[in-house]
This record gives sequence, structure tokens and C-alpha cells, in this order.
Amino acid sequence: MDPIVTVSCLKHIYPDTTEIHICGLDFVVNRGERVVILGGNGSGKTTLLYHVLGLLKPDEGRVSVFGVNPASHYHTIRERIGVLLQSVDEQILSPTVWDDISFSPRNYGYDRRQIGEMVGQVMEELGIGHLREKICHYLSGGEKRKVALAGALVMRPELLILDEPFEGLDSRARAELVSLLNRRNREGMTVVMSTHDLNLVAAFADRVYVLSQGQGVVAAGTPADIFKNSDALRASSIDPPLLTELFLKLREQGVDIAVPVHLDQAVGELVRRLKSKPSA
Repeated sequence: MDPIVTVSCLKHIYPDTTEIHICGLDFVVNRGERVVILGGNGSGKTTLLYHVLGLLKPDEGRVSVFGVNPASHYHTIRERIGVLLQSVDEQILSPTVWDDISFSPRNYGYDRRQIGEMVGQVMEELGIGHLREKICHYLSGGEKRKVALAGALVMRPELLILDEPFEGLDSRARAELVSLLNRRNREGMTVVMSTHDLNLVAAFADRVYVLSQGQGVVAAGTPADIFKNSDALRASSIDPPLLTELFLKLREQGVDIAVPVHLDQAVGELVRRLKSKPSA
């Protein structure tokens, strides 16, 4: 294991005196992992990510990213991190799509040929080449999110931070985004994502952290571990997936059946049970 992000017992007090406590279990991200953060409104998901990005400084606790305190030394690691904020309008600052996506490589001094190749590749990956000369202000919400994501990916970061990346995307675009993130992960990129969309967790996450308001990190584990921990999910204002609840109910009734985390597993388990049942 090679931890590149560690957050221990975080406390942050906002200017309006709102206090966010994220204690309980430590939040640890190892190199190459795909990590999902689940939690209801007010649980501290965005606060946690903002501390990892160095946008907030903790009043108590410890935050380490690539071995440094990001609030004090973000300039030393910024080229290694890509970010997609929940409010993409705060992130898209350039007039045209090409200007916005090319901002980082231009700022870091890449030559024109390199910039063209980098921007062209990421626009092709996200299917937004046709938006190249469009004015960002007039894009739809889903298009803006893809442009902001392209800006986060263009430098091929070691660590990608995503805050509710699926908002404004239809089901097909969500599936395509998961496929893209999984492909980048296989190439070595570590991904940390907050989301409300439980249906996509099983197809993406290696490890899941559950945050509960006022309690911090209340559970951590694989998607299978977390989906079966319905008490921790409900304590965090999250309803367990219906598929999981169905199979847990079957187990409560004495049926010897494994609890799946996605539909294909459920079908396979049901087929196994049906084939093993003696014929009349």
C-alpha cells in the first residue's frame, strides 16, 4: 500500500460558526485506488475534498497529500492533481471551450504542438470536439461539466478529485464517464469521488467511505461491505440499493444466497440457485 492522501480527525469552523467534524475512521487513499465518498447533505463530503485540495485549512486534525500539507504547500503538488468541483460555473473561467481546456498546459509552458495534442485527445475522449470554439457561458449544464472535466484531465494528473461529477449528466453520459475514469485508473490515475449515485458505485469503486453528519467517517470498505451495512447507510441518510435490500431479506428468510453489488451478480446468483434446486 502506498498512501498518497491521509486525513485524520478533521475539524473545520466556517465563518458563520458552522462546525464540521470528520473524525471516526481515518480517510486514506492509496495510489491507484478508486475511492468513493458517500454521505447525506451536511455530512462533510465537500469539506473533506476541499481540505484535500488545500482550499480549506483545518482548525484541528491532519491532512497530508503526496507527503505535504496541501493548505501550505499546494504549489508543490498542483501539477499532480486534477479537480472537478460540484459548481462547474466557478471552475470554467475562459471564454471558449478550447481556451478553458488548454489553460493549464498553456500556464505551465507547454509548446503549441503539445497543447494541441493534449487538448485534442481529452476532447475526443469526452466526445466534445464539436464544442471546441463554443462560448462556455452558453453551454448546457452537462456540457459545462464535461468541459470542466476535460480541463481536469488534460494534464493527465496522478490524482483526480471529483465532487458530485454525475450531476447534469444523463444515464448514458454517466456510464461513459465511469468507463473513462476506469480506463484512466488502469493507466495509473488515482480517483477520489463524492457522489449520491449508489447505482454507479459498484461499477467503479475499490473502496467506499461513508460520512455521517456530526460523526465523521462511520464506515469504510468495499462496495459489497458497505451495501450490506444498511444501518450505517441509513444513519448517513442514504437508502441501501433495492437490489441489496432484496437479497438481504432473502437471507433473513433462510435462503442461502450471496448478496450482490450489481445486477449481473444478482442474475448469476439467481441462476445458480435455480439450477441447484432439485427438479420435481
